[in-house]
Amino acid sequence: MKKIYFVLSVLLIACSVSAQSTYDATPPFKRFPSVPPFHLLAVDSVTIFTKDQLKKNKPVMVMYFNPDCEHCKHLTEEIIKHIDDLKKVQIVMAAWPGPGSFGNLKTFYSNYKIGEQKNIHIGHDFQDLLRSFYRVQSFPFLAMYDKKGKLITTFEGSMKIEDIIKVFE
Repeated sequence: MKKIYFVLSVLLIACSVSAQSTYDATPPFKRFPSVPPFHLLAVDSVTIFTKDQLKKNKPVMVMYFNPDCEHCKHLTEEIIKHIDDLKKVQIVMAAWPGPGSFGNLKTFYSNYKIGEQKNIHIGHDFQDLLRSFYRVQSFPFLAMYDKKGKLITTFEGSMKIEDIIKVFE
């Protein structure tokens, strides 16, 4: 009788374990390797910039950043210095939605004269979509897409501007 209970218990446990869904640890950006459907609140606090507003058949670089991050500031300076090398790339700068970040984004926008750059779109990721989509661990985070919107590569942390330019050549 004990053997029957034991066998039934093992079968019950085996059935319940096999019925559990498996967790896919693959980050969403690898499962869906195209530009995500973001919504960024522009520095005017009114305008929303979305993926649908990107020009077709042009490469895209998404830079997820913190306006207070020194590495992010340095990379932005490098991008501005080399903007002619990146003129065919649509640069989407998405600021994380942390405390005080929207006010800091306005200062960042002003200090780096982002409004003067025709191919840079900047805004606040108020829905916090991109951090989870890319599983960002550190700033800046870069995702680079070809002209068809397919992911080329991602990079987390400081990246040399020369290496960014090479990705899009």
